[in-house]
Amino acid sequence: MERERKALLGGAVVVAVGAVVVTAVVWPDPGDDGGGTPVAGRSSASASPTPSPTRSYPLSSPPRTIPAVRDFTPARGPGWQPDGGKVVVRDGELADEGRLVAGELGLTYGDDEKAGPGDVELALGGARGANAESYRMTVSGGRVRIVGPSDTGVFYGTRTLKQEVHGGGTAPEGVVDDEPAKPQRGFSLDIARKHFTVDWIKDRIREIGDLKYNQLGLHFSDDQSFRIESDSHPEIVSAEHLTKAQVQEILELAAERHVTVVPEIDSPGHLGAVIRAHPDLQLRDVGGVPTRGAVDISKPAAAQIVDDLLKEYAELFKGAYWHLGADEYQALVRTNPEASYPQLAAAARARYGSNARVKDLATGWLNDRVRTMQPFDRHLKAWNDGFFTGGVVEAHKDLEVAYWTGKEIGAREPVTYLSAGRRMTNFNDEYLYYVLGQPNTFVYPTGQRIYESWTPLVLRGTTPVPAKYDDQILGGSFAVWCDIASAQTQDQVAQGIRMPLRATAQKLWDAEKPELSWSQFVELAAKLSG
Repeated sequence: MERERKALLGGAVVVAVGAVVVTAVVWPDPGDDGGGTPVAGRSSASASPTPSPTRSYPLSSPPRTIPAVRDFTPARGPGWQPDGGKVVVRDGELADEGRLVAGELGLTYGDDEKAGPGDVELALGGARGANAESYRMTVSGGRVRIVGPSDTGVFYGTRTLKQEVHGGGTAPEGVVDDEPAKPQRGFSLDIARKHFTVDWIKDRIREIGDLKYNQLGLHFSDDQSFRIESDSHPEIVSAEHLTKAQVQEILELAAERHVTVVPEIDSPGHLGAVIRAHPDLQLRDVGGVPTRGAVDISKPAAAQIVDDLLKEYAELFKGAYWHLGADEYQALVRTNPEASYPQLAAAARARYGSNARVKDLATGWLNDRVRTMQPFDRHLKAWNDGFFTGGVVEAHKDLEVAYWTGKEIGAREPVTYLSAGRRMTNFNDEYLYYVLGQPNTFVYPTGQRIYESWTPLVLRGTTPVPAKYDDQILGGSFAVWCDIASAQTQDQVAQGIRMPLRATAQKLWDAEKPELSWSQFVELAAKLSG
């Protein structure tokens, strides 16, 4: 077995040329990867009576990819370039990855072949307990071998290979060991306030998939519009929207690229599109003045319509994550919510006791939505300004905090959540918010600023939280918000977020200071896009 294993690593078994083989194996040992020339007498084919002449190669340099690989062991050898081979898959779990990389690299697709010089081998396997998104890529003996404990890890290995050989490049001889620093790496898109076409969204999925993002957030309900077809409440859907069939197309492509779609129906604020069809649900203050975007959470009918929508779309979006919103409920920006909204104060006391306040009713609303989603077994998120302190009701312990701002009234520092044991994702609006039209104090973020000074520890403003909380910060998300929808076309958005997306991908994959300077990173991005 050991002899066979070393022969595989050394590239001595030459049975077929130009195949991608998928099988289940254990991590290869990089110890035999130097050289790159098949050893005479170890091939299963007939050996030549005299050794073939060898060629001396310099020690290889690390591959240049976005995000950069985290560890590379150099070796001597010619490296690898695609040259008209074929893809052979014997493990059905990796069939999609095999077909995709075959098409991208100009290989054909077949089966029942073994890997030889010129081939790419994809394999399942790895050390017990390894990060499911990790992979090892070995370039040796004129072929490539990518091994990961899951199809996701193998997919990321193929993304690295695709970038290495882009534009006639060569995958360097040696061994890449790679895995992400953070398990959640997201791009969030506000499709409620601006309609984006299916093709545009699909292009972004392909883009972020190649950058090893694994989440696409879709904020599809807001004050302006409700953008996905609904069977339970068709009266709330905007004229310009995505059909469920179109959403299914998006979901299928996302699954192929190992991207989980994270839907968000924001409540109890940001429900203007629902309120237009159901004006009786709008929150009004003590003087009868309507409160923008807010439903009256003392009314059972408000909860019913939101729960109808959550249940309906949970059947469409079957990914592991769901965003419940909970930000900017305008009742709670008043100096005295109890005086401004006596009906909310009365409902809070009736449900939670004489000491309860409006913020307790809002927390109870959020917890009720958690209970609505429990049968669907989702990991649930809510915005940081939907969590309140000092009340009689606490937000559900499993809710993940999506920390976006410290600018809201009463906004707490990230450490207050972390010290209480909360887990977080980083949406820092100082770095990661691309807000169309740049309203209020927003400015379009630059990739350079993200690349040079942001890390997942920088949750609010520009100051990182203590490193001891690193494990509680699950990742982050770059976000496009369409506050002034007409400020940019969707093509302008794509161009504007191009480098920020790449910078964010780099810092979520590896938060350490990048090896490349910003100008070198820009040059690399241009090369990989050319």
